[in-house]
Amino acid sequence: MIAETTIAITSVLVDGGDLYWLESRPSEDGRVVLMQDDGADGREVSPRDYSIRSRVHEYGGLAALVADGTACFVNLKDQFIYTQAPGELPKRLAGGEGDRYADLVMDAPRGRLIAVRERHVGEAVENALVAVSLDGGGVSVLDGSHDFASNPRISPDGESLSWVSWDLPAMPWDAAAVNVAAFDAQGGLQGSRRVAGGDGQSVFQPEWHPDGRLIFVSDPDGWWNLQSWDGHKVTPLAPMDAEFGLPQWVFGMRTYDILPSGEIVCAYFTGGRWHLALVSDDGLQKIDIPYTDISGMRAQGEAIVFIGASAHAGQSLVRCDPRTGNCEVIRRSSDIALGPEMLSAPEAVTFPTTGGAVAHGFYYPPRNTFRHAPDGETPPLIVRGHGGPTGSSSPSLSLAIQYWTTRGFAVLDVNYRGSTGFGRAYREALYGQWGILDVDDMVAGAHYLVARGLADGNRLLIRGGSAGGYTTLAALAFRDTFSAGASLYGIGDLMTLARDTHKFESRYLDLLIGPLPETEALYRDRSPVNHVDALDCPVIFLQGSEDKVVPPNQAEAMVEALDAKKIPVAYILFEGEGHGFRSGANVRRALEAELAFYGRVLGFEPADDLPDIEICNLEAGGPDETL
Repeated sequence: MIAETTIAITSVLVDGGDLYWLESRPSEDGRVVLMQDDGADGREVSPRDYSIRSRVHEYGGLAALVADGTACFVNLKDQFIYTQAPGELPKRLAGGEGDRYADLVMDAPRGRLIAVRERHVGEAVENALVAVSLDGGGVSVLDGSHDFASNPRISPDGESLSWVSWDLPAMPWDAAAVNVAAFDAQGGLQGSRRVAGGDGQSVFQPEWHPDGRLIFVSDPDGWWNLQSWDGHKVTPLAPMDAEFGLPQWVFGMRTYDILPSGEIVCAYFTGGRWHLALVSDDGLQKIDIPYTDISGMRAQGEAIVFIGASAHAGQSLVRCDPRTGNCEVIRRSSDIALGPEMLSAPEAVTFPTTGGAVAHGFYYPPRNTFRHAPDGETPPLIVRGHGGPTGSSSPSLSLAIQYWTTRGFAVLDVNYRGSTGFGRAYREALYGQWGILDVDDMVAGAHYLVARGLADGNRLLIRGGSAGGYTTLAALAFRDTFSAGASLYGIGDLMTLARDTHKFESRYLDLLIGPLPETEALYRDRSPVNHVDALDCPVIFLQGSEDKVVPPNQAEAMVEALDAKKIPVAYILFEGEGHGFRSGANVRRALEAELAFYGRVLGFEPADDLPDIEICNLEAGGPDETL
């Protein structure tokens, strides 16, 4: 189901009354396709030879727009911008060797696009806000005064531009600002001024209101709340201890939109889930809908379209009447549904952790009506760490979690300190403490479930990808809680990461660990690769060959160190994959390899027909004999 019958809906686009979206297809090696709503399952717009994905910041994000029926998009293979008129093939508009584009906005009166361009020249990387002529007139820089830019938006009268900017060492969720400038007669910018953000405050998703106000999300009081700027002052809208924003890892992230009536339909996160609401002069009115995960908000007339999911249903493209809460599903991520007899429902848990603090997560018991565990036996537990580390786990249906619960594992999906959704203080608690507090929370969650009799303390596993992979390796190196682990494109050597990572995250470790070179000893002390002597349990590493965020040398250094110590270790390199696996075949292979690995090292025979995997040192004695 995960590999062959699912898609991922990544962006929602509206052109007048027409609805479009981008969907990623694992069954086509992760190709991203532009689709148009046709009243059925959608009509494919972009040709098969094209995949719409940007590589700006390596993570990319919004890479397309549609205006008056003409699509403009970034092609993954060459990172050029193409235009495609209805019924025609795409035509190359702009691009060059080393150039990448994202966050496209149409500036029709001036016959151009406005976009973010990232230019790679040798080792140098330059980011700027640019104008791209639609008639082949070239590309001109509008603003390159900051390390990064995003979210260009043109005012309703067409006379001004707003955008977000930030500078190293800050990440956009730390100190991003929203700026406004007027267009001059030649289409350049003049009189730029900062409206809000910066200096310990961040701004997310500025949008112009039809009445000329600028709406955005900011956190001056420690929570990402809606704000309004009228040209003179900033006023909070419906302030509350909830998150209306997200950490901007990719372009085009959206948690609200503005209806033609002027009302704002928004999503906010509290209590471990997302909620939908309507904000007007009368305040905030909650809208009851059957979705716990809401993103990608776009107004289509007086309706709102979003990407929704719940504990019982996977991701869907949904159209909603915000006044009645009536919802219509336009496109489902999968047409195959798990019956209730196979579905493990999450239980929200809050548990004590170090320093007198609490951490959060979702517990999933094993669930499979057709198979039963021996009487009185508690299940093995997989403790799961998200990436980021600013990400967050939600209770929405995850087939990747159900894969494990249908096979007899319990799963704890942890929102450790550093996660988004619980205010700036909870997120920033990890600063300077990465590899310590996140590990504490993963360990505390496992102990909490063991104490409740919900997990076998002798069969505790830990897994994570990217930053979650680092937490996994740190937990295995610095604690003795877990019997085995899986690192998916995880970080083993912090000094190597600091040297090799890309511009977007090049100073992120200043915040999570400390500035270099002053704290180099701390980097080495927190790097699992330097503490293999303390690691005495099996580990499997799953890695993409083309990963520019966490290069393969990270996994390979850990594998060599474990192999030298004769600890059972497996390593699978996925050719052509980057940071995260997009090919359905590779997604399946990674899951099956991980299950086979757990079976071998824990001493059970999985029911699945799994491929053989090579585990070095497994027959040489050691941990496998004592599990």
